[in-house]
Amino acid sequence: MEIKKRIIIAEDATIVREGLRLILSANPDYLVVAEATNGLEAVSLAQKHKPDLILMDLSMPRMNGMTAIWEIKKENPQIKILVLTVHKSDEFIAAALEAGADGYILKDAGRLELMLAVKSVLEGKNYISPGITETLIHGYLGSQTTRPRTLAATLTHREREILKLIAEGLKSREIGDLLCISIKTVEKHRENIMQKLDIHNLPALTSFAIDNGLVAHSS
Repeated sequence: MEIKKRIIIAEDATIVREGLRLILSANPDYLVVAEATNGLEAVSLAQKHKPDLILMDLSMPRMNGMTAIWEIKKENPQIKILVLTVHKSDEFIAAALEAGADGYILKDAGRLELMLAVKSVLEGKNYISPGITETLIHGYLGSQTTRPRTLAATLTHREREILKLIAEGLKSREIGDLLCISIKTVEKHRENIMQKLDIHNLPALTSFAIDNGLVAHSS
């Protein structure tokens, strides 16, 4: 008996989540093992179930999908992640691929495209919705040495994590508790981020994070 591919759906909108479950469950090769309504839950469920694939929304409460991708791939790089989102901008697409996403599909896609994307990613291929520019695909799925370098790319992985959490409105103590580091360490990272970006106030930091696709607006 062939083993089914195990899938987690991470989506905060109930009606979308239920629809995805129905579509995926109709395929005898797939098994939806869990559903997450926020990024933190997605990270926890990924660690618990070790699925083959996670369908990941970017706009979720508590921890957004972009940060969740970083966290999941850091601990379980073998898990495939297919982003399913309304965000079409190059900044979001590039940031998701940089975070470790294996595919990127838009929510206006039909059932057939969704199933094609799921199948492709599970087979180890990258899937990008039609309409994404060739420049973006080559830049972020090609050689590491040819990826365009931006201000956001000068930040370390930890600095990106902290910038995302700052932009999401978390205080230093909350960030420290979430990442298991001291408040002093959080403040040092914040100082380094501001120096690298030459940004010295919270509203400007938040705008930078949004503009560069590190934080998703609510959909």
